[in-house]
Amino acid sequence: MNSFIPIIFFALLSACSSGPNSVEYIAQGFEEKNREIYIASHGWHTGFVIPAELIQEYLPQLKERFNHTPYLEFGWGDKGFYQAKEITAGLTLKALFWPTETVIHAVAVPQTADKYFSNSEVSKVCLKKSQYQALVQFIANSFKKNQNNKIIPLKKGIYGNSQFYQSLGDFYFLNTCNKWTAKGLQSAGMDISPNFKLTADSIMKYLTTQSNCLNEHSK
Repeated sequence: MNSFIPIIFFALLSACSSGPNSVEYIAQGFEEKNREIYIASHGWHTGFVIPAELIQEYLPQLKERFNHTPYLEFGWGDKGFYQAKEITAGLTLKALFWPTETVIHAVAVPQTADKYFSNSEVSKVCLKKSQYQALVQFIANSFKKNQNNKIIPLKKGIYGNSQFYQSLGDFYFLNTCNKWTAKGLQSAGMDISPNFKLTADSIMKYLTTQSNCLNEHSK
């Protein structure tokens, strides 16, 4: 009888929300790849650094909060773990093994990500206009909104000019921050399977196989 407990546990996890969901990318024919984005890895966690203008049109509160920053970084993760001042074993185990609420961390980035995050691993990717729009839509769709259709600010962020916001989806070991990044890349039309991209290293290794922007890859 006890042998069925792990099976039931994993079945329950699989049934939980694994959002935010990828956006279905529809190719628009020939387009030059002239929209530059960055994927930054800060050790265990990856996120997107994108030009701020378009997503601020989607979500005007980001314009109010971050004003004229040229770039914004977005990361997604467990609400308790991501916002904690001190990381404990209890927080870590809860984040990994039990579905928990999530947040988006938004950061104003005043220059290109490879310069701003000089101590992190950064990969630059060039996208077509339609690919970039799909990625921005995915990121915007990841924000939870209130009854007035506005995004929900939480605590101040953990570095720089930054802010946490309530997000959609549950975090657990099969739905990590890096899987969220993979879903964003998939939304942008890249040939990536989010189910097998649960670590930062797997994301960055995937990006080294791409030829976008000559795939400038730095550390």
